[in-house]
Amino acid sequence: MPTLRQLEYLVAIADNQHFGRAAQAVHVSQPTLSQQLRTLEDRLGVVLVERGAPTAELTPIGRELVERARKILVEVRELRAMAHRAGEKLAGTLRFGVSPTLGPYLMPSIVAALHRQQPDLRLYIREGIPDDQAMELSRGALDMLLGPMPIEGPSLHVEPLFSERLYMVAAADHPLSARTTVTRADLAGETVLSLDRRHSFHRQVTAICSELNLELLSDYEGTSLDSLRQMTGSGLGLSILPEFYIQSEVGGQAGVKVLNVDDWTANRAIAASWREGAAYAPAYRAIAEHIQAEARSQLA
Repeated sequence: MPTLRQLEYLVAIADNQHFGRAAQAVHVSQPTLSQQLRTLEDRLGVVLVERGAPTAELTPIGRELVERARKILVEVRELRAMAHRAGEKLAGTLRFGVSPTLGPYLMPSIVAALHRQQPDLRLYIREGIPDDQAMELSRGALDMLLGPMPIEGPSLHVEPLFSERLYMVAAADHPLSARTTVTRADLAGETVLSLDRRHSFHRQVTAICSELNLELLSDYEGTSLDSLRQMTGSGLGLSILPEFYIQSEVGGQAGVKVLNVDDWTANRAIAASWREGAAYAPAYRAIAEHIQAEARSQLA
């Protein structure tokens, strides 16, 4: 039978597509990793990794085995966590994924409050593309995730927390910025900036552009909300920005004006997520409830 360590080596090869990098990831020498992979293949009677290619490419049966191995390794980690859990209190390092369109503007106050409540808990916060992080959560590379809905992935529990409003902004010297109220007809044909298409926020902005007859600029995609605001402030186009960004000290409205669009509002729903059946699910829920209370307090 395969050992857990051999399954870890195989998953590391799949993730890194290189024997040397895989060996570094699991903290063994490359010869040790190669030998254990060969032993695993001999035990199973199949070839799992193509030899001789520039990168370590899995065979079809290798890819199928990796997906099953991931599930086994996640379950084993959950069993270990359950065995070491003391009540509902978390300790150690929590791998926390968060969307870059939310984390910098909401998390600072939450991190400070959590540290006061649970001083033994350390948050390893990783910003990333929500769709990618949902897959990392399913695979066990993250423990918890905060991001815009929908959050989709195998065996994930999704806990809706709050909604934040989206605002249309223009350069301070844009003709629309001088108006007390802007109508849908005033917006028709205006150009709008957005983040690159990997972000779920891009999909929402695309839908808003279709609704309001706006033109989405595909040649000037931002890498962050700050870049959107700055490009908008330079007159490149309108932007749609979330409420937490607009209100925050690290974001804000410098160089832009929030437009009062008549008969139009838009929101995005934010949720927390963790794996179904996670050993620390009650603690993750408590963290989610804290985030929910803090967010609603700030929005109020």
